[in-house]
Amino acid sequence: QVQLVESGGGLVQPGGSLTLSCTGSGFDFSSYGINWFRQAPGKEREQVAGITFAGRTTNIPDSVKGRFTISRDNAKRTVYLQMNSLEPEDTAAYFCNIWSYGQNYWGQGTQVTVSS
Repeated sequence: QVQLVESGGGLVQPGGSLTLSCTGSGFDFSSYGINWFRQAPGKEREQVAGITFAGRTTNIPDSVKGRFTISRDNAKRTVYLQMNSLEPEDTAAYFCNIWSYGQNYWGQGTQVTVSS
């Protein structure tokens, strides 16, 4: 079955950086676009990055553009989210996601906390 496993979260000071990883199994990884979402307490889940199956096209919303970068290594079945210049407002659980045959699949999430 489809599995997505996020890692790399943690506590970081404002202005710091983190790189999140999402490793997928149970599906043809190199054929799927992968997305990163985040959800802060009391807020809706929002997309923060997306990358096409071959990695040629990425989508970064204005809210994090210039600070977040998404990339992938299909040989390692892993997508990365590089986050720089982190702000307290980036504190959230971060999830990776694929859409397959009409169904959304999510990982368990990794917590990012930006605080001094």
